[in-house]
Amino acid sequence: MQELCSSVLSQRPLILASNRGPVEHYVRYDGRLEARRGSGGVVTALSSLTRMLDFTWVATAMGEGDRRVAEESRGAKIRSKLPGQRAQVRYVSTARRIYHKYYNVFCNPLLWFLQHYMWNSPYSPNVDSNVHDAWNNGYVTVNENVAGMVIDEGLESEKPPIVMTHDYHLYLAPGFIREGLPNAAIQHFTHIPWPAARYWKLLPSYIRNQICRSLIAADVVGFQSVDDVRNFLDCCEEFLPEYEVDHNNRVIYHDGRACHVRAYPISVNVDEIIRIANSPRALDYERRLRSEMQGKSIIRVDRAEPSKNVIRGFRAFQLLLSRYPELHGEISFMAFLVPSRTHIRQYQRYMDDIRRIIGDINSMYGTPDWQPVRPYFENNYTQAIAGMKVYDALLINAVIDGMNLVAKEGPLVNSRDGVLILSETTGAHQQLKSGALTVSPADIEGTMQAMYQAITMGEGERKRRATDMADSIRREDISHWLVSQIEELAQLTDSGPT
Repeated sequence: MQELCSSVLSQRPLILASNRGPVEHYVRYDGRLEARRGSGGVVTALSSLTRMLDFTWVATAMGEGDRRVAEESRGAKIRSKLPGQRAQVRYVSTARRIYHKYYNVFCNPLLWFLQHYMWNSPYSPNVDSNVHDAWNNGYVTVNENVAGMVIDEGLESEKPPIVMTHDYHLYLAPGFIREGLPNAAIQHFTHIPWPAARYWKLLPSYIRNQICRSLIAADVVGFQSVDDVRNFLDCCEEFLPEYEVDHNNRVIYHDGRACHVRAYPISVNVDEIIRIANSPRALDYERRLRSEMQGKSIIRVDRAEPSKNVIRGFRAFQLLLSRYPELHGEISFMAFLVPSRTHIRQYQRYMDDIRRIIGDINSMYGTPDWQPVRPYFENNYTQAIAGMKVYDALLINAVIDGMNLVAKEGPLVNSRDGVLILSETTGAHQQLKSGALTVSPADIEGTMQAMYQAITMGEGERKRRATDMADSIRREDISHWLVSQIEELAQLTDSGPT
């Protein structure tokens, strides 16, 4: 992989842009800055690149520490101070009120909910003047600022750069970048689902049209699944009738250019996950968890948010205990749940509902010697990895997910030939469906039956399923994901604009 990347980048420099950067700076108690690895799925996915290659990563200044760095550097590149990282970072510092509109009014409460089909459409969203203002004076502004810094960086190079922009935060960046760097090779990757055209119509036409028009200014638009690709092509055909959409070849022609729409299912860094799973800290957690287990174990690892469908999973477990009383005292449900977006009202209510149903199950079925559900409400990745090592069944019943990397982490580290119960509406299902037990996210009865099938499955079938999934994940790891995209960009680099 490094050889391929180096070959491509010898011809053109790489500029990557995302909301979060590879390093975040925090102000210590003594006023000094401390650098830590950036958080979030995009940073995790691209961490392999930061260790292998010299390139520039443009990111927004998230907190006070990043803002100080941005002000002190005056927007210039700074070398990452984290061990092993070779990327140089340029921070875009935006006024707090503008960033608030962009992130807390438009990106998370609106786009995230829309793209995960989470709206209760008779009642929400309500696109009022605040939302229009957040689009015009928040989302557009931040995208312009990020694109402006990418353009500045690109103009410093003798050769047109390769530009990779990421996720729903930066849908408008490709269009702005194309205006300033007309010969750049641009790729945008969306990490979350892309809904059908009819659902996008909940947004005003000028917003959804501008999003689509900007994205197809890129040479390549990448998604997690073929379903997402199909939905995007349908949206462009519906919203932008002046453009030619070739569904068979997955190409959109416009203004003398071609935008190629592709599925690049994201994966995990296998070596890194195995290293964490075998670390002394993980082994200590594993010993503690094993001592708390009674009989079979069902595990789930999720952010505590509505799209993960946590409550229906607990209802299915509650039904299992009701239907099969012989399991009382013989099974444990360990839930590793990370509090998420706690400033959003819907997330607060959902967390309250999670705590309530756990309390109901434990009070109804628990005894002084056995609590059927053991929740862990904390952001502790190493502990969650240790939990995945000991499951007999791993439950992932998300309403919808772009990919869901827990589905790929679990089979890699599990030591009990555990069975994966997987929602068919996750991106991971396409790759893992032959080894997993498939469930529909709304089907509580079916999820309960899958739980029972998983914990009673014979050893031979368990081993076959677990081995097949682990082998597939090792073949199509994070390097495979990155290489697929870079090879596509390399072809465009060789041939120039199309």
